[in-house]
Amino acid sequence: MSSIWNRPAPPRRPVLTREAIVAAAIQVADAEGLAAVSIRRVAGELGARAMTLYSYIERKEDLLALMLDEIATEVLVEGPLPDDWRQALLTLATHERELVRRHPWRVELISHRLAVGPNGLRHVEQKLAAIDGLGVDRLTAWRFLAAFNDYMTGFVIRESAERGAPRQEGINAAERAAVAEPYIKELVEGGEFPRLAPMIEQGVQGADDNFERGLNWVLDGIAGELAARKSP
Repeated sequence: MSSIWNRPAPPRRPVLTREAIVAAAIQVADAEGLAAVSIRRVAGELGARAMTLYSYIERKEDLLALMLDEIATEVLVEGPLPDDWRQALLTLATHERELVRRHPWRVELISHRLAVGPNGLRHVEQKLAAIDGLGVDRLTAWRFLAAFNDYMTGFVIRESAERGAPRQEGINAAERAAVAEPYIKELVEGGEFPRLAPMIEQGVQGADDNFERGLNWVLDGIAGELAARKSP
């Protein structure tokens, strides 16, 4: 055995920070899904003991809340929003959709009653700023925002589920379609679905078309309500 003086010192563990812990947790969730995230797992990624992390973050729910608030920075629009309220909301919606595509585990946290952080509140503030010039009272503005949010929540949940299903089943999207399409075609050709059949034959539009079109219908509804309020 060599002398202690001749042996290299073990590498120093980097100083842990809450930011480093949250970043490591997000990397695990992005790679393997939210179920893979635990204090023990994140500690292992950082080369630390689980008990050490508990001195920074007391429980997993707190870690999830911090993760959620950290990725919320990605939906914030830098600089001023577009002057047109519709374009401003479309811009925010696009940021939100892209966020969920990068971090699909975000939809799993929608039903969690996690503490709202400062970045999440900044996102809400930007949405309210987008409709600031509509000249409506605060309750109406909140209801407009609720309609916008309900559409976004439903869309990203469905899109995330559709994108994630082939991966969970161990096949790609093309292979999944190849299995499902013959069965659907057989049912449709049987004559039981006369309204659905021509739609399938023509081909339905993809998520990109549906996203902006559906969102514009929601905004049309808001515009219609504004016009009705102004009419004598």
